[in-house]
Amino acid sequence: MQVTVDAHSGFCPGVVSAIRKAEEQLRDAETLYCLGDIVHNSEEVSRLEQLGLRTIDHQRLADLHDKPVLIRAHGEPPSTYQVARQNNIEIIDATCPVVLQLQKRIKRVYEDSKMTSQGVQIVIYGKKGHAEVNGLVGQTEGTAIVVEGMQDIDKIDYARPVRLFSQTTMPVDAFRELAAIICRRMNDREDFQYRDTICRQVANRIPHLREFSRQHDVVLFVSGKKSSNGKALFGVCREENPRSYFISHPEEFQPQMVEGAQTVGICGATSTPKWQMEALSRTIHDIFTKK
Repeated sequence: MQVTVDAHSGFCPGVVSAIRKAEEQLRDAETLYCLGDIVHNSEEVSRLEQLGLRTIDHQRLADLHDKPVLIRAHGEPPSTYQVARQNNIEIIDATCPVVLQLQKRIKRVYEDSKMTSQGVQIVIYGKKGHAEVNGLVGQTEGTAIVVEGMQDIDKIDYARPVRLFSQTTMPVDAFRELAAIICRRMNDREDFQYRDTICRQVANRIPHLREFSRQHDVVLFVSGKKSSNGKALFGVCREENPRSYFISHPEEFQPQMVEGAQTVGICGATSTPKWQMEALSRTIHDIFTKK
């Protein structure tokens, strides 16, 4: 049996940077607080917790004073930084550069729109309640319209100007389809502008995973259950290869999953550490070598 770990799977650059910053801080401090899971992978979070990382929510942040807090790659709205200033909290900002640039774009468009009487609507294609989306909506003082799917497009007033942006991890094809639908509905198409703000580090994994899944008899997709990116990418694998299995913990692997397979491909989400995929590969090797 040939087992291959996908070289293109694993942490995206934004997550790599956030984890590196956390590890650097923890070399000099016993405790570092992180606002939300630093990555949607319980195994990696557990590893960092053993080094001293403590995950907190916004309510806990409001009660915290004079401590260092890491902002993860998803980014945060301006209100979070305001609380930090009030509470003398040292911010270690690990917001992904792609997300940070998007926040600045949205804020600039929002500020410009307030200076006119056009009534511009900022629309964000993304998952409601997602940390990144919350940070983007925060740039507009909570006024942006979040569109997760076709069920939400009636929230838009097509008689007013629309500026469309996207959460960085959404599918490119779906974003372009949404843009085309909004454009057709506009009373005046000149009032519609959109920016493709999707991270290609994430988007380019989809065509690669399709090919990777077709090349193997069985696909083992490693990801945390909280990862929306993981759910989306696993769906891509499943479309191409019905023998695809979602594994979030090593004990979920069962030998019968790969029984009879000549080639097994191991891949994962942008929130999946490489060490976790390699550990699964070793587990399979050990089990079948003993046989």
